[in-house]
Amino acid sequence: MVELSDDVRALIEAPNLCHFVTLMKSGSPQVTPVWVDHDGTYVLVNTAEGRQKALNLRREPRVALSIVDHDNTQRYVQVRGSVVAIVGGEEAYQHINKLGKKYWGDPAREYPRRPGEERLIIKIRPDHVTYRPGTRRD
Repeated sequence: MVELSDDVRALIEAPNLCHFVTLMKSGSPQVTPVWVDHDGTYVLVNTAEGRQKALNLRREPRVALSIVDHDNTQRYVQVRGSVVAIVGGEEAYQHINKLGKKYWGDPAREYPRRPGEERLIIKIRPDHVTYRPGTRRD
């Protein structure tokens, strides 16, 4: 496992979109833009039960993701790792609600509870991290 540096954590904490890659049954990559978070050690992604990501991860835990700084597109991080846990229930809903506030930029806005939808937190162990600081903009 690789420790997330302060620069990587800062990139994750900003409302930057993440491209999340899972592996299909055939071995081909499946990529989805997602909201991203971290808990200091693990990278966290949220999805819903029944989506292709969740189906793929239950069969094959290896993943990759990239996050590009929306203010400096030459600054980015790439992470390769494995899913170590999938957490559902109220904790997963509260997590997507937290992400919604971050990405929508509105701390009062609640993420909608959709009938029958079960949210999932995908907890990713970072095994390889590549960070590129980009160029300074003054």
